[in-house]
Amino acid sequence: MKMLLAGLVLILIVETNAQWYKFPVEAAQGAYDMGRAYLDMREANWKNSDKYFHARGNSDAAGRGAGGRWAAEVISDGREWVQQKMGHGAGDSEADQAANRHGREGGDLSIYRPQGLPEKY
Repeated sequence: MKMLLAGLVLILIVETNAQWYKFPVEAAQGAYDMGRAYLDMREANWKNSDKYFHARGNSDAAGRGAGGRWAAEVISDGREWVQQKMGHGAGDSEADQAANRHGREGGDLSIYRPQGLPEKY
């Protein structure tokens, strides 16, 4: 009986921690999602669409799982840090970060979507 109980506990522990190998894959997929959102933003070249693409990239990446969420956070924070060091305003950076967090938390992206942006995006 003790052996059976120990076996069940071991299986539960292994199954709980067996998902660690997914993290790097999710992170790579999340980085891809962030890059795709950036390229879409550049392609769209649409006025006042910056926050929408920030939110969308973070949302897509976070949807991949823990690794994607981590990648979205690292990329977003790194981008904003670089922009602040280059002299961009702190107010705009905070607005970008709010859009980033909104996307990562699964918020409604339509609040950032500018009117008239093609449905392709």
